[in-house]
Amino acid sequence: MSLNDPQWGNRGNDGGKRPNQGPPDLEELWRDFNRRLSGLFDKRSGGGGDGGGNRPQVEFNPKFLGGGISLLLVLIALVWLASGFYIVDASQRGLVLQFGKFKETTESGLRWRLPYPIQSHELVNISGVRTVEVGYRGSERNKVLKEALMLTDDENIINIQFAVQYILKDPVDYIFNNRHPDDAVMQVAETAIREIVGKSRMDFVLYEGREQIAVNASKLMQDILDRYKTGILISKVTMQNAQPPEQVQAAFDDAVKAGQDRERQKNEGQAYANDVVPKAQGTASRLLQEAEGHRQRIVSTAEGDASRFRQINAEYAKAPEVTRSRMYLETMQQVYANTSKVMVDSKGQGNLLYLPLDKLMQQASGQGAAEAPARSPQAVLGDTPAPAAVERNDIRSRDALRSRDREAR
Repeated sequence: MSLNDPQWGNRGNDGGKRPNQGPPDLEELWRDFNRRLSGLFDKRSGGGGDGGGNRPQVEFNPKFLGGGISLLLVLIALVWLASGFYIVDASQRGLVLQFGKFKETTESGLRWRLPYPIQSHELVNISGVRTVEVGYRGSERNKVLKEALMLTDDENIINIQFAVQYILKDPVDYIFNNRHPDDAVMQVAETAIREIVGKSRMDFVLYEGREQIAVNASKLMQDILDRYKTGILISKVTMQNAQPPEQVQAAFDDAVKAGQDRERQKNEGQAYANDVVPKAQGTASRLLQEAEGHRQRIVSTAEGDASRFRQINAEYAKAPEVTRSRMYLETMQQVYANTSKVMVDSKGQGNLLYLPLDKLMQQASGQGAAEAPARSPQAVLGDTPAPAAVERNDIRSRDALRSRDREAR
């Protein structure tokens, strides 16, 4: 049987009355309610009986009205209870409030709480990274001078722009302990960076100390936020830009160039010193070593001469004449070994002329050097003179003996 059938639910109905068993017909209940409501207004307007439209008088049955109201209340109760379901994502945490007071924290998934107004809930994203910009908005060109201008320890004004990234570590503190936690992060960041910059010099802030300032600012901000119990964790502080104000930018650039020139000249001087000083140190060390070697040589020579003199003195005490003659001969041998001239005793008998031995020795040495490449391989390997050289030497020796004989005669 179709639901639109007007007789649905009215089987076994005697005289059109509601049966004792089975659910009531909702359409019939609604029609009955409209008829009764129309009859009620007709009675108030004075149109009783059949006058005014010949409307039939319907008898009011309170059972029909009571059943419809009960069903409506049940539906309303089901909808009210179903409103307590909510979904928490993996990156969120749910905070359940009971009559406006925090009760519990729920994890991710499908959750249910008592419907409003008994309980309510709030969803807080704890994994998303939030960013606060200080000194600029969106781009570095969009400067906010009220936040960016700061005073250093050496009384210089600089323009600083930085960003702070943070996440939530405690959603309960983030929601209930502070009214505007994001604004609190902005104020804490500005306070911390002004304190650190105010204790630092301008060159340190602009150049070598930027990373150190970011680290110190992050630590100081976290300490302040923990004291306020904001439930916020600072993840990173990034220095976007740090420079002097635009009004003094040209003068500051000149000062920077002068400082760079000074550093360059210092580096060049240091490089020259690194080149010259080691050489001078090496030369000094070499001279010291040569002097030490000369000293040791002189001392050793003196000690050897002294030892030799003592030995000669002992031998001289044993045989003075022999020792004197031997010393004379050794001395003369050393003298003549280093000279090319020969002294001839003219007081002796005979007419011995001066022989140019130095010229003869030079000629002999020159001929020996010229004949050395002309030697045969057999003469070089056997280390024996050539027959022509031997013959010339014999002729020279015989000529010398003949001249000496003639002079002796």
